[in-house]
Amino acid sequence: MRLASALAVLWTALLPLIQCSRLTPPVLPLIVRNPYLSTWLPNARGMPWEKWPMFWTGQEVGLSVMARVPSEARVYPLLGRPQDSLPRDDDSFNLSIPIYRGAQYDASTTNLSYSLPLSSSRKVDVTLSFLSPITPTSTLRQSIPASYITVYVSGNVPVEIYLDLNGLWVSGDRGSKINWMYFDNPYSMDSQLSKPGFPGFGEWVVKREIQQLFTEFMDRSEWGSLHFLGPLDALHQGGTSAVVRQHFARAGSLNGSVDDRFRSIMDDEPVFAFSKSFNLNTSTYSVLEDSATFTVAHIQDPVVQFASARGLTLMRPFWESYFQTDRQLLTFHYLDFPNAKALAANYSAQLAIDAYKSGAEDYVDIVALSARQVLGATSFSGTPDDPILFLKEISSNGNFQTIDVIFPAFPFFLYTNPQWLGYLLEPLIEHMLSGQYPNKYAMHDLGTHFPNATGHPDGADEYMPVEECGNILIMGLALANALKDGANTSLSSTWKATDGSSTVKTDGESIAPLTVGQQNGISYIDEPWFGQAKNVKRAKKWVSRSYRLWKQWTSYLVEYSLEPHNQLSTDDFAGWLALQTNLALKGIIGIKAMAGLAELTGNHEDAKSYNNISEVYIAKWEEFGISRDKTHAKLAYHWYGSWTTTYNLYADSQLCFHLGQKASASPDASISGRYKLQKLLKHIDGDKAGFVPKHIYQMQSDWYYAVRQKYGLPLDSRHLYTKTDWEFFAMAVAAPKVRAEILQSVAKWVNETSTDRPLTDLHDTEGSGGFPGPNFFARPVVGGHFAFLALGQACNGQAMAGLEFLDDSVAKEMDVQGILDAERAESISHDGEL
Repeated sequence: MRLASALAVLWTALLPLIQCSRLTPPVLPLIVRNPYLSTWLPNARGMPWEKWPMFWTGQEVGLSVMARVPSEARVYPLLGRPQDSLPRDDDSFNLSIPIYRGAQYDASTTNLSYSLPLSSSRKVDVTLSFLSPITPTSTLRQSIPASYITVYVSGNVPVEIYLDLNGLWVSGDRGSKINWMYFDNPYSMDSQLSKPGFPGFGEWVVKREIQQLFTEFMDRSEWGSLHFLGPLDALHQGGTSAVVRQHFARAGSLNGSVDDRFRSIMDDEPVFAFSKSFNLNTSTYSVLEDSATFTVAHIQDPVVQFASARGLTLMRPFWESYFQTDRQLLTFHYLDFPNAKALAANYSAQLAIDAYKSGAEDYVDIVALSARQVLGATSFSGTPDDPILFLKEISSNGNFQTIDVIFPAFPFFLYTNPQWLGYLLEPLIEHMLSGQYPNKYAMHDLGTHFPNATGHPDGADEYMPVEECGNILIMGLALANALKDGANTSLSSTWKATDGSSTVKTDGESIAPLTVGQQNGISYIDEPWFGQAKNVKRAKKWVSRSYRLWKQWTSYLVEYSLEPHNQLSTDDFAGWLALQTNLALKGIIGIKAMAGLAELTGNHEDAKSYNNISEVYIAKWEEFGISRDKTHAKLAYHWYGSWTTTYNLYADSQLCFHLGQKASASPDASISGRYKLQKLLKHIDGDKAGFVPKHIYQMQSDWYYAVRQKYGLPLDSRHLYTKTDWEFFAMAVAAPKVRAEILQSVAKWVNETSTDRPLTDLHDTEGSGGFPGPNFFARPVVGGHFAFLALGQACNGQAMAGLEFLDDSVAKEMDVQGILDAERAESISHDGEL
């Protein structure tokens, strides 16, 4: 797969910027593939050998790397703390400190670079490259629970590299007993996997002695196996950590022994190591280069249990539709490194270009940091006929397939591969369509805790009825629109039709059954999903199959969204509240979305009815939810002197409602004569051309500029904390100057925050930018950071043009406190208005 020429030229111009990552987050992704294969670099502003790598929870994980230069008997820790196992007074080696050159990253890769201080003219540089490839053009590759570690060396003297892992990759319980095995060139026996010139590789396999299916300990899975692969010419050794590391430090190699005393993870801590020698010796001052690639995989089968239409089902990993055994999968993955690297680079390049077009260099880094975190909460399952993407609500409560966690993440999926959004929604729809959920509104999640999607047959899931109905209706129409219009997006420039040699063809009931083929000699490339007539038909069929559900959820919104009773919104940490302005807006836009779904499926009378209802509701919402002085939206209809971020306004633009439509309901229509329209707040040309009036966009944009803080835009007037996902939703539909100012504040926060976990979406906007409590981190909701990018592709690429009316010149300072105090005082004389 090649970048188009124009893409290549622009990428070349941007390359110096991308290679020098501007932002310095507290934590960086290393090996991040799913909720259980998720390893990060803590203290990323410090030295990589000062702390052990960590699981997303903060629990230490054994991953250490050392370098040794035999000509000077110097040993250098590069990652983790292997130096703790080495004596300081050993005459056979000199423990030295490398020069750390820093980290660079893109959407799929994190590179840690070092120079090894040596005497005279000797020189050795080392880069540890961690690749967790994001491959939207190859769903199969994305589904593989494995990452690459590549060691790049350059210099003029020989150097030896050491890597080891411990048992904390297969259990969160340090007392768990584990077993391990080493296979030397294990796949040479399988003729189907042979490849000319491929010498083979070595493999460590580590697992719990007693597998505990679908069980977690401190969010770590207690079933599955670790696979650690290295090149065949790498040496290996397994045993007590201090013994193995000291052997390498003294000898510069490993002895091939495997400790056969199986024991618990921290009982004489067993480690599983490779060492690789690089002969960079040269008689001149020239520099030689070399590299070696290793693979880290965590294989589970089954991956989850799911209360599907046919009952509780053990769900197999998606890759099993293509590879019959772990052996075949890992062989393919190891040999596929050049292809996976190229496909991931294509995505990272396009992402960087699109982010840079937003006018902010820092945005390139923000979305790059967010991408692996989103997919690190997911696990692919199902079959090509019916692919499924399962999601864990990481860190907040562990819920399974939470709708209001998918919703903030959905801009990432719309931008990256809308089919994957369909795979997220499908299990929710299947479960509710089968009658296993008793309530009339959309469910909150598929199960209290991942990996057990056992549903809520008692209907006692977290109570967010308006929230979840609005979310799923908005996402449903957004998905249908993306499948219909995607040919006009920037992503299509790197996604070409396959050469016709399809490997697997499907025609399932899913909204996006997967067909793969070859392109430029690379196998398992997805057929393009965008702009094909069959995709419109498929979306229509998908909505029609579950139409009664979509209509049922909309009926709930018709009854309850305009004046939401006391309930939670997605921001449940803020507590219950009645008459939430922003929540009501989501529900009303959800009704409008149903009009689009009805139109798609030929239910024209329903479309007309829901358009009529939504038009009347949005007018009444403005009367209820906007402050009397017309400067801002209130947090709740009855809460005078309050304000809120109306991040749900984003859906109005994402669904193209802001562009208007040929036939809309009469704004003077009524439902049983119940509601009337209020007058416009102020004049903007074409103010009522769309759904939500343009002056609402302008009003909120101006307010955001006035209330922004050092580290961003607070969520509402109750606290000074922000939610970064909603912050980006709000920024995406604000004036350019406002977007730039708030984005600059977010970048400042990334560089300065005191948080010590993977990117949080909930942080203070003042002080140290720390956790406000609760502590959220590593959550997939950072997919909301892609709101600009998804909007840029919406409406056949015309969504942003529809926001050109937003005026920077009126973004001015306001006396926020004076405005709120005046509204409170005035409200005293207006009791009982609602």
